[in-house]
Amino acid sequence: MTPGDEQGGAASASNCPLAADEVAGFLRGINLGATERPSGDHPAVNVAAADIPAVLRALRDHYAFDLLMDITAVDWAEGVSPRFTVVYHLLSTTRTGSYVRVAANCVSDPEPSVPSVVSVWPGANWHERECFDMFGIKFEGHPDLRRILMWDSYPYHPLRKEFPLAGIEVPLPGEDVQIETGAKVISAPMAGGPFVASPGEINLTEAEPRAKDESWSDRRPQPGQSELKQVKE
Repeated sequence: MTPGDEQGGAASASNCPLAADEVAGFLRGINLGATERPSGDHPAVNVAAADIPAVLRALRDHYAFDLLMDITAVDWAEGVSPRFTVVYHLLSTTRTGSYVRVAANCVSDPEPSVPSVVSVWPGANWHERECFDMFGIKFEGHPDLRRILMWDSYPYHPLRKEFPLAGIEVPLPGEDVQIETGAKVISAPMAGGPFVASPGEINLTEAEPRAKDESWSDRRPQPGQSELKQVKE
C-alpha cells in the first residue's frame, strides 16, 4: 500500500461506522497482531506492547485517528500477571464519532515498560510522563521521562493499587522546591500527603478522602480500630 492509497483509504472510510473486528482485522492484515477487547462503549483492541508505535501510526494514517486523546494505565493489583496494562484513546477529527481504544499489557510486572509514541504524536510527551509518575511505567525512548505532577524524589506512584486512598504522609522536599518556587518550605501538615487538601481550601466533609487521618487500606487497619470494627463500619 502506498502513502497515496493510505490517504485515499482513510478518506473513503470517513463516514463509515467502525467496529472492533474491523480494526483488529486491519491490523492483522498488515502483520500487527490484534484481538478484540471487550468494551461497553467504543471499539477496543488488544495489541502487543512492542507493536504499539506501529499500531498507532497505522490507525492514524489509514483510519484518520489523528488525535491522541489520552494515555492511561490499569494496575490489576499485586499478584496478578500481567499486572499493568497501558491504554491509549484515539479520536478522529474527520470521522464523526470515531473513537478507538488500544490496550497493551506490560511484559514485566516489577519493571513495567512500553515503547514511547512521542515519535508518532509529540503531544504524547506529557501523557507518558504523567503515566510514568502515577503508575511507574517507563516509556522506552521518551526524550525526557521524568515526573510531571510529583517532585523527582517522591518515593511512590499514587495510582498503583497498593497506594492508600488517603495518601501516605511524607515531608515535602526542601531544596528543590525552594529553588524552583522561592517559597518557604515546610513539612506536609496532613497525613494524606499532597493528595489531601489543606484547611480552608475546600470543604473537607465533601472531599475525598473525607478525613486527614485515613492513611490506611484494606490491608492496614485504621489507627485505634481493630480490623473487625473497621470492616463492620
